[in-house]
Amino acid sequence: MTSTTAVKPEQQGSLLGTLIIVPWANETASASGGTVTPFLLVCSRGDGREGPEAGAEALRTELEKSGLTIGGGATDLTRSSRTPISLLVEAGQAVLHLPFLRVQCPVSPQWQQAAHEGGTAHLICALRPWPEAVQGRTLAADELRAFVSDEQMVPTSARCLLPVRRVRT
Repeated sequence: MTSTTAVKPEQQGSLLGTLIIVPWANETASASGGTVTPFLLVCSRGDGREGPEAGAEALRTELEKSGLTIGGGATDLTRSSRTPISLLVEAGQAVLHLPFLRVQCPVSPQWQQAAHEGGTAHLICALRPWPEAVQGRTLAADELRAFVSDEQMVPTSARCLLPVRRVRT
C-alpha cells in the first residue's frame, strides 16, 4: 500500500493545518503489461486553526495564486517553463515545490521508475480534508481509492500534470 507524509506549516495555528502528501501509482489493465502512472495527492487533515472550511478556503486561495484551477480539467504544466510548481524525483524521494509548500516524501521504486520513464507525474490537490490520513500510517488501497474516487473529488480539487525533474550529474 502507500504511506503518508505530513507537513505542518511553519507558523503555529495555520489556517491550512497539517497537509498530507500521499504518493501512489496505478496500473492500467492490459494483457501486454500495463503502464504505471505516478500520482501525488496533497490534502489537509482539516486541523487548521479556524476549522476545515477555513482551511479549504485558504488552500483554494494558495492553489489559485499558484496558477491552478479548482474543479476543471488537469492543467498541463509540462509545456510551461515558468511555473512556480516543480517536482524532483531522485533516490526514492519526491520533492514537491509549490509557492506555499516544500515537501519531500518517500516513493516506491515502482513510482520512481514510472516517473522517470514517463517524465511526468499527476498532482491532485484536494480541498476536501482527510482527517483519517495520519502521518506515517500505511493507507490501504481501498481507503485511498475511496477518497480519490469520491464524486466530490473532481469539483473540489486542482489537478495538474507535472514534469519530473532529476538531479543533473
